[in-house]
Amino acid sequence: MKEAERKAVLAQIHEEELVELTRALVQIPSVVRADGSGDEGEVAQFVAAKLRELGLEVALEEVHPGRPNVIGLARGSGPGRTILFEAHSDVVTEGDPREWRFPPFGAEVAEGRIYGRGACDTKGNLAAAILAIAAILRAGVRFSEKIMLAVPVDEEGMMTGIKQLIKAGWADDVDGAIICEPEDNQLCLTQKGALRAVLTSTGKMSHGCMPLAGFNPIPPTAKILLRLQELERREIARLGYHRYLGFPSITPTVLRAPVAGEPQLNVMARDCQAWLDIRTVPGQDHKELKEALARLVAEVEEETKADLERGFEGEVRAALAEHERLPEGISYQARLEFIEERPWTETPKDEPLVKAVETAIRAVTGREPVYNGVPGATDGTFLWAWKGIPVVTIGAGERMVPHQRDEWVSIAQLVETTKIYTLSALEFLILKEG
Repeated sequence: MKEAERKAVLAQIHEEELVELTRALVQIPSVVRADGSGDEGEVAQFVAAKLRELGLEVALEEVHPGRPNVIGLARGSGPGRTILFEAHSDVVTEGDPREWRFPPFGAEVAEGRIYGRGACDTKGNLAAAILAIAAILRAGVRFSEKIMLAVPVDEEGMMTGIKQLIKAGWADDVDGAIICEPEDNQLCLTQKGALRAVLTSTGKMSHGCMPLAGFNPIPPTAKILLRLQELERREIARLGYHRYLGFPSITPTVLRAPVAGEPQLNVMARDCQAWLDIRTVPGQDHKELKEALARLVAEVEEETKADLERGFEGEVRAALAEHERLPEGISYQARLEFIEERPWTETPKDEPLVKAVETAIRAVTGREPVYNGVPGATDGTFLWAWKGIPVVTIGAGERMVPHQRDEWVSIAQLVETTKIYTLSALEFLILKEG
């Protein structure tokens, strides 16, 4: 693409318009809550109206009641590639608003930044993608096939929005996808995979002063968690440090007993549950890892049952039974359930999409691209895993800012992102004369 053409297109990007659009998006709360509910409906309608105003074809498809995906299409003037920009509409909870320096949904501007929940993750980048497409259309540049903008719901939840979008066929002819997430405008070619699992241990409820009247599921759960830590260390030793993603991890994030109902200090719960957030890197086979995890749980279950029947636990119970009448049918069970799987992704540097984004970064910043990886999964995970679409993750926002109080995004970096998105699309889609 000629320098004059680049300048003509980039001249269509206006900081004031970008700030105004980002603030409008942040000011519409679209929180996904811990119970799985969400309220992306209002922001989805706002985005759809904006895309229609810019001349895109627009579809709204409900994923959950009142929670639609938004798809916008800008059609080119000839055959060729199709590029997808993807930026989710939901945000995480704001927590206690009193702890914020600025109102969570006020979208206040200060210090060259826009503050508010979602400003960084990822409504600023959504605004950048919208206005990147607008700049191309306003400049009247000829491009091939089409530009698609996907704005799914529920990325911060179970990613049901992108899953439904793929199942509906929207990604079938996409040749490359730019995932608009806060990555300091670093060019992220890979992202960690994830396994989400729930470990449930079941024993028998009893009074805390008479634990042998039941069976405590907490100690064997602790034993399993310690062995998971050993497995994590073996995987780290085997794989080493990934240059973009760091180390794999197996992290217990929630531990509760009982599973349902109110805990009490002098009551030994019938059951105990641990939630596991497992993050994987290239070189880990999910099938093999799941089998290893299941074996580990089964081994502890068998060891616990054996101890209960004929080990030290069994001996103590037998001794007590000479003096007290113990309940019958005391047993232990452990169950591991995988509730979500997101494979790691890795896009080669020689992909045309990567080359296009590299060229755009050099043209906009005058610097060489900084390569990195995404420490978590994104909606791009499923585009890559289910459809084999090359994905690149890039966007404005410091990587450590998302999900914190006083979330913010730099206005200058947002402008840079908009320019990178614009030139990336054109480098990928531009029609060659002759």
